[in-house]
Amino acid sequence: MTEIREFKVEEGAADVRLDKFLATQMPQFSRSEIQRFGVLRAGRAVKFSERVRTGDVFSVTIPDAVQTDVAADNVSSDFDLDILFEDDDIIVVNKPRGVVMYPSAGNKTRTLVQNILSYTHLSALGGLTRPGVVHRLDKDTSGVMVFAKSDAAFRGLVKIFSAHDLTRKYVAFVWGVPNWTGADITGNIARSSRNRQKMSMVKTGGRPAHTVVNVMDVWPRVGVSALRCTLMTGRTHQIRVHLSAHGFPVLCDPVYGRGAARLGSVKNPDLLDFIKTHDGQMLHAEVLEFIHPITGAPMHFRAPLPDDMATLRCILEETE
Repeated sequence: MTEIREFKVEEGAADVRLDKFLATQMPQFSRSEIQRFGVLRAGRAVKFSERVRTGDVFSVTIPDAVQTDVAADNVSSDFDLDILFEDDDIIVVNKPRGVVMYPSAGNKTRTLVQNILSYTHLSALGGLTRPGVVHRLDKDTSGVMVFAKSDAAFRGLVKIFSAHDLTRKYVAFVWGVPNWTGADITGNIARSSRNRQKMSMVKTGGRPAHTVVNVMDVWPRVGVSALRCTLMTGRTHQIRVHLSAHGFPVLCDPVYGRGAARLGSVKNPDLLDFIKTHDGQMLHAEVLEFIHPITGAPMHFRAPLPDDMATLRCILEETE
C-alpha cells in the first residue's frame, strides 16, 4: 500500500538538491526512483532540482511498486537468448551485436528487454520501457549484461554500478600498434558540442573517466591490435572515445573509427573486405564480475568472442 514519510532537514544537511537529500534519507531507493515519488513542502509540490534549507520538512508519498506494463505486441522473442545465469533476483545474458537494449524512438521492436520479458519478468523499478535495466551496452557492442528481476536486486545493482564496485573487461580490435604493453587513460568525457550524437574528451567540464588498457595481441604488418580494456568508470561510449582520442580507434566503428583514412594501407583482401562490409564496432564486453546483490556470493561471467570478432582474429592471424 502507499506509504507517506516525513523528513526534516537538519543543520549540516542543507544546500543540496532535494532528490540528493532524499536519497541520503532513503538509501534503499535510487534517485531515479525517488524522482517518481510525490513530495510536498508545507502542502505544496516542490521540484527535485530545488535546494533544501535547514528546517524544511518534506512529506514524501511512496507509491506501490508500479508493475511492468508492456503491451503484448511489445514483447517479442525475435532471437534466442544466450542466458549465462539466472535465479529469482537476476538474469545474466550475452547480448548479441546489432540488438538495441530497450524500446525507444526509432527502435520499437526486437530489443533485448522485450526478448527477456517474453521469457521471464523483470523489476518494474527501471520504468515501463527499461524494466530491470541497471547498465547498458551500445547497439553494436556485444557481451555480458545483468538485469534485475526483483526490486531488491535492482536497488542493490544500482548501488554497485554507481560505486563502480565491480569489474568490467572488454576486448577491442583497434587500428594502430602501441609501443607500450599497458596504459591508464584518463580524461573527462562530455557530449560533443558539434554533434549531439557523439561524446568527446574535454579539458573542462564533463565527467571524469578512467580506462585501464592492456595489449593482448598485435599484427604489425596490417597495423592492428587487440586490446583488453577495463572500465574504472562507466561513461557513455567511454572505451570508444578514449581509444580514438589516443590514436587507437576501434575497427568498424562508424562514429569514432576514422577507418576511411586507414583503408588505403590495407593490402590483405580478406581484411579489406571484412572492414568494408562489416556493420558494428569490434568491441565486446567479455567479463563482468560483481557481488550478488541479494546472496552476497561473488559472481564471475565471461562471454566468448562473438563469431564476427573470432573471424576477424583468424583473418589477422593469417596476415602474419
